Amino acid sequence: MDIKITKDNTNALLNRREMNFSVNFEGPTPARSLLRAKIAATLNVPLDLVVVHKMDNEFGKQALEAYVKIYENAERMKQIENEYVLKRNTVPEPEAKEEE
Repeated sequence: MDIKITKDNTNALLNRREMNFSVNFEGPTPARSLLRAKIAATLNVPLDLVVVHKMDNEFGKQALEAYVKIYENAERMKQIENEYVLKRNTVPEPEAKEEE
């Protein structure tokens, strides 16, 4: 997976960085969690503060455009972001099945 930053903006009012990425990949479209981890590792920021807001992929292309927000602290992130966006960016825990 090859990631390039196409736009980088600092939003001081909301205590975050807003970035656009161009991502080239092989095979199926990468999962949101994989993209989050790769961006956090590339920029050397905590994974918990990275929010992938949008991933646009055209049919048949091995590339996508992503809009990512990187917050300075988790409290501010929870105040600003909608709950459904935060839910999309968390890894679901496997549910334990009850045995009868």
